[in-house]
Amino acid sequence: MKTSFFDYTLPKNLIANFPAHPRDSSHLMVIDRKTGIISHHKFYEIVNFLVPNDVLVLNKTKVFPARIFAKKVSGGNVELLFIKEVKPGVWTALTHPGIKPGTNIALGKLLFNSIGQKGMTAIIDTHLNKSKMMGILAKYGRTPLPPYIHNEEPESELRLKYQTVYAKTVGSVAAPTAGFHFTKGLLAKLKKKGVQVEYVTLHVGLGTFAPVKTKSLEEHKMHEEEFYVDKKTFDRLNRAKKSGKRIVSVGTTSTRVLETISKDKLSGSTNIFIYPPYKFKFLDALITNFHLPSSTLLALVSAFVSYPNTKDKFKDFNSSVMGKAYCEAIKNKYRFYSFGDACFIK
Repeated sequence: MKTSFFDYTLPKNLIANFPAHPRDSSHLMVIDRKTGIISHHKFYEIVNFLVPNDVLVLNKTKVFPARIFAKKVSGGNVELLFIKEVKPGVWTALTHPGIKPGTNIALGKLLFNSIGQKGMTAIIDTHLNKSKMMGILAKYGRTPLPPYIHNEEPESELRLKYQTVYAKTVGSVAAPTAGFHFTKGLLAKLKKKGVQVEYVTLHVGLGTFAPVKTKSLEEHKMHEEEFYVDKKTFDRLNRAKKSGKRIVSVGTTSTRVLETISKDKLSGSTNIFIYPPYKFKFLDALITNFHLPSSTLLALVSAFVSYPNTKDKFKDFNSSVMGKAYCEAIKNKYRFYSFGDACFIK
């Protein structure tokens, strides 16, 4: 399948640089994937579309300030985006500009060493245990905003805004952005209504947001991302599914966890890549943002609204149910990408 099948044109002025305030005042498009009927709402109205028979699944991963600006000992500045610790003191990191193995990097009195490469990432020996390194990142690091967001707010503000209100388990270099729209008050209303709320963890790394550079979608290789679901949560989710409850995933990251644990795998890493035609095994409804053209995220939502999950066979994005929904979103000036508006696909 050609990657170009998932392309569309978005006016740059619709890319959101700031989140809605309050969070649940963002726009919400409700899409019936079987009839194609679309309606427009505010996100806080999601309470009207969820019922006591629903299970809402959220990703509780927490973003850490992974971006650091340092200097090469040989001269010149370097930006590092620390992805994850691969063994004690040793991290994978994206660097700009790229650096060769053997490069020494200074951050104040600290000295990091580039000791290798793995694909797009450099292997960095920090000489620090994880606790100390996380302390350094907390002190010197910056929130790893996507490059399309231009936001000059203070770091203290960005750390709050580029984070869900229920974030708990540190480990992501990108936020599960569909969760941005929830407030603590909205979650309380949903629970009071009888909606079952469950939490899973997927630490968002390069896999979710890496651009597709291959001409054929199938040739794109997803990076592995760590996930975890505790046994009690897994058992509750399985009981809910077997009893006929509707499983509503918040975001593509939660979706990838649900589709992975459907194979009885509760933790580890996943590189699951979902695109048409894919038969969803666990998911019944999806809350998600509006995604970048030709992205793995767009491929996932395209699969959800097409055969074998609906009667519509996927030909290309623009002629699909989601393509028509995106056209309407552009017409109605919805805000796109991480800080943008949301849709509920049922």
